[in-house]
Amino acid sequence: MAASVVLIGYRGSGKTTVGRLLAERLGRTFVDCDEVIVRRRGKSIREIFAAGGEEAFRKLETNVIAELAAGADHVIAVGGGAVLREENRRAMARHVVVYLRCDPSVLLRRIQGDPATSDNRPNLTDLGGGIEEIEGLLSRREPIYRAVKHLELDVTNLSPDQAAEEIERMISGLKR
Repeated sequence: MAASVVLIGYRGSGKTTVGRLLAERLGRTFVDCDEVIVRRRGKSIREIFAAGGEEAFRKLETNVIAELAAGADHVIAVGGGAVLREENRRAMARHVVVYLRCDPSVLLRRIQGDPATSDNRPNLTDLGGGIEEIEGLLSRREPIYRAVKHLELDVTNLSPDQAAEEIERMISGLKR
């Protein structure tokens, strides 16, 4: 069974955009965990958070990750907080995990520049989604991202096409 490629990283790092491009380059199917959850529940992530809190969303996310990780040969984008659950980390570890690292100020600019973010994504702390929230969450998540990843790519100054091309190169290097 061929391994899937799992993209991890903070919101705004480009997991979905780069994932679609990478899947096309590799001739694989792209799957976004958040999109699967939204489609199945018929609600935005913001609405899922509002109805059941973060814990309800994380349970849904864990079920989807387990299902996707059981398959192979996909490019999978997971939510930025997916790595917080041990069962998600175990499921992802069977595949090639790529951490898309990005400078917090660029993440903020990307998040603010995406009109869908405020409509569909909740703030994750009482800090309101600004740079303090990003830096605070990254300080907790980055050690986990780094512990889980097989490969790491700084996407701060890369276009999505450049990032997909570099990941493809990095993956082909693993096969040698």
